[in-house]
Amino acid sequence: MSADLTAGLAAFLSVDLGTPVTVSNLVPVSAGARRRNVVFDADTGSTVLHLVATIVPEAIALVPISTEADVRELARANGVPVPAVVATCTETEFVGSPFLLSDRVDGETVPRKVLRLVEQNGVGELVATQLGEAMAALHGIDPALAPDTLPGSAGGDPARTLLAELTTAVAHLLPDRRVFAFALDWLERNLPALPAQPAIVHTDIRNGNIIVGSDGLRAVLDWEGAQRFGDPMRDAAWSALRMWRFRQDDREIGGFAGRDVFAAAYERRGGTFDADRFHWWKVLGTLWWGVGLASQAAAHLDGSFRNVVMAASGRRIHEIEWDLLMLVRPT
Repeated sequence: MSADLTAGLAAFLSVDLGTPVTVSNLVPVSAGARRRNVVFDADTGSTVLHLVATIVPEAIALVPISTEADVRELARANGVPVPAVVATCTETEFVGSPFLLSDRVDGETVPRKVLRLVEQNGVGELVATQLGEAMAALHGIDPALAPDTLPGSAGGDPARTLLAELTTAVAHLLPDRRVFAFALDWLERNLPALPAQPAIVHTDIRNGNIIVGSDGLRAVLDWEGAQRFGDPMRDAAWSALRMWRFRQDDREIGGFAGRDVFAAAYERRGGTFDADRFHWWKVLGTLWWGVGLASQAAAHLDGSFRNVVMAASGRRIHEIEWDLLMLVRPT
């Protein structure tokens, strides 16, 4: 497979660049259920490009690969740190699936290693600041500039829409879990109004989807879940969920630093931080993650995807229930 992938990438780049290209040093860096990333070097004869290929089977793509590339480049043009897209391939003939090629950005992505690096270099507050700035830059882009193929409607209610989807999912996957029912009721009673300024949202900015170095945040990754006309606080809250802190629970933003540092940077860059909306989206995000864990466990139990990791996901639902109770308890 490595030889086939090497040959396929070399063939594509030779066509795309109009010159013979040799691919070498191909190394897989992730092999998730959804996407596959490999780093490699591409020698054009006059220069060596250091690239990353993100390979996305069409059957599981949330958006077309070209849409993801377009929204990434839009974000990068507006100051969000994103690896530059070098090329996209919507065909399957080269490596068996559509893919996009990006400039390689060095740094750490594994969450616990990220936190160790941050601690060793004393850049926790810097990373939280840079995350705030990056989100504000993204949310400041006019959603009308986003690709038409990006999900989201100008007249939609992002909070109510996602809450309705989760209500259905809880009824199906977790019908007897009273904490989830209580949390859904809390979310319904505290449903926020439409955001004053709908925004392009990434939906998965967190420790684990970023590249960090000794100088702080270097890139925001994994844009396949981006949406138009979303609530900016959805992104802010998602980065603050307890599961993305990896035991650094006193540092709300990704295990890096407290909320105040992040919020101040977000507002300096032009965003409006709304603490109430932020909290509502933290509750919804936590519940959403619990539903995801239940879905993974169900896939193992019904035989559709037998996997010990999927099976073990069900054991974490109790953690989510605790988190939900702590988030919705009276203050």
